Amino acid sequence: MAEFQDRTLKCVDCGADFTFTAGEQQFYHEKDFKNEPKRCKSCKLRRHSGPERIGAGRVETSAVCSQCGRETTVPFRPTQGRPVFCRQCFQGRKATGVAAGA
Repeated sequence: MAEFQDRTLKCVDCGADFTFTAGEQQFYHEKDFKNEPKRCKSCKLRRHSGPERIGAGRVETSAVCSQCGRETTVPFRPTQGRPVFCRQCFQGRKATGVAAGA
């Protein structure tokens, strides 16, 4: 079994050092997480409770539709490199059986 020791990491948002504890590392290992945390606890909390949160903890993010180019909002944080569709284009793709990620 791996032995873990506290490590100091740098937050990508604020640049502050934060501790990635041995316990957190063990948790990441047990869950088979591949990436270390990138943000300190305060930046992570700010990111997850920012103004883009809407009812019941849902996220609403502004985006540009990859198909028609219109401004839209989506109920998730888009992943870099993946297309984002407005509701109309998404429904059209769904109706024609085109995969959402294609």
